[in-house]
Amino acid sequence: MQETLTASLRQKQIVEAYEKALDMHMLELREGKAERTLEIADFANKLNIHPTHLSNTLHQALSQSPCDIYENKLLALAKDLLADYNKSIKEIAMQLCYDPSNFTKFFKAYEGKTPKQYRQELLKL
Repeated sequence: MQETLTASLRQKQIVEAYEKALDMHMLELREGKAERTLEIADFANKLNIHPTHLSNTLHQALSQSPCDIYENKLLALAKDLLADYNKSIKEIAMQLCYDPSNFTKFFKAYEGKTPKQYRQELLKL
């Protein structure tokens, strides 16, 4: 019983630490301070654990992969930035460390429409 409690406590600590590191990275992206997007190995390194352990822990605790969690947060940030009509889609892509065409592909894959279509729909509201 004690081992299970210790394991769940450690699992909770890992999840919280990942979420905190991810939120910090999203803030850096929002502010245009990130030099690149981080990968699972980067987050694992920050938490001093193996990437596979991080991935397995997040999947067990949240039923999502670290990539899914990351991409959902990135998509939410992209949507928020697209609501600012003073920035071009190209500028937003670069801010998020994307090539503009890859940003469009990423956004369309997850949202089902291009950033331009998404922005046009916002204008209609």
